[in-house]
Amino acid sequence: MRAAIRDTEIYFDIEGAGLVPDGDRMREKPPAFIIHGGPGGDHTGFKPGFSPLAERMQLVYFDHRGQGRSARGDVSKYTLDENVEDMEALRRHLGCGPIVSVGTSYGGMVAMAHAARYPDAVSHLVLIVTAAHAGFNARARQIIAEHGTAEMQAVCDQLWGGELKTEDQLRNYYRVMGPKYAYRFDPATAGHGRARGILAPDAINMAFKPGGFLQTLDLRPELGRITAPTLVLAGRHDWICAPEFSEEIARLIPGSDLRIFENSSHSIRSDEPQAMMDAIAGFVVYKNN
Repeated sequence: MRAAIRDTEIYFDIEGAGLVPDGDRMREKPPAFIIHGGPGGDHTGFKPGFSPLAERMQLVYFDHRGQGRSARGDVSKYTLDENVEDMEALRRHLGCGPIVSVGTSYGGMVAMAHAARYPDAVSHLVLIVTAAHAGFNARARQIIAEHGTAEMQAVCDQLWGGELKTEDQLRNYYRVMGPKYAYRFDPATAGHGRARGILAPDAINMAFKPGGFLQTLDLRPELGRITAPTLVLAGRHDWICAPEFSEEIARLIPGSDLRIFENSSHSIRSDEPQAMMDAIAGFVVYKNN
């Protein structure tokens, strides 16, 4: 499905009914926006991993502008600020009240900014393996310099140089970096999710190139404006959004809960999938009671 909003067209997909029978009444499940990372990826990596959450919430997946199945357009607008406004416009387009906002990696950055700028639009906020400012880049460079292979260092130089020009180069980056993204890396299955996805080099280069918007990002001054109950999830072995950045977020968002997964890297959903689903579902149900 597609929504013509603002100056673009956003692809979205919905999993699960919003209104379900419950004994002698109908019960409304809360809508949950599932926000993908990258930039340069799409929502498909969350399928079917996030499907268990559809038992408790109606899941709304979507692709950021210029990515996945959403419309391409002015590359200069492939920015976090535009993604935030697109997300809010999609919420209103779908007629949703306050949403459960679940953002992973770059999607967590979008979710944080949206919750700070539109606090009444978010009932619950879940931030997974993310960071609130550009300092995560320098830390990731340090980790790769100390613990990465020569091939990993080379593709990361391409990332931070804005030189992932083709989809094949971007796929190769994820192939090489797979053992860093997943603590329990399985080469036999690791490429399946990426192979199903649509990659957008323009979007990732706009973010990470010298002078790119993720090189100057700083959401920390905004985090105190978030009013939604917040759950922060981190992977102990995460190389690109190291756990200290989640610890910082948890300190800056009033009343937030932090959980660090000891056997996970950046991809908790593949390293400890059941534990992550239980944490999210339990948080939303607990905070509703």
